[in-house]
Amino acid sequence: MEDFGLMRIVDVEYLHDYVMKLEFSNGECRIVNFDSLLHGKFLDELRDKKKFIQFALTPWTLEWYNGVDFAPEYLYEHSVPMDNNTPGHADYAAEDRAPYNER
Repeated sequence: MEDFGLMRIVDVEYLHDYVMKLEFSNGECRIVNFDSLLHGKFLDELRDKKKFIQFALTPWTLEWYNGVDFAPEYLYEHSVPMDNNTPGHADYAAEDRAPYNER
């Protein structure tokens, strides 16, 4: 599959609650807290953690059982770098990142 230089998610690890570790095609591992991103008609149902964990890694991004997905660039912008030297780094609060529509 040709990627034309577009960013992709190449690996994902569910950590806890709404927090995931994502590896991007540029080699960076970043932490995403989806808590503040799950608002809207199709996203609200993912606030149920049993439904939230029903995701798969596609050739480009994450996709949930209901067809919801996020652009890799969007997830990159709404994440923080993985810092292996900082215990609990994955626990950063959702309020640490301004919602996308407030930027």
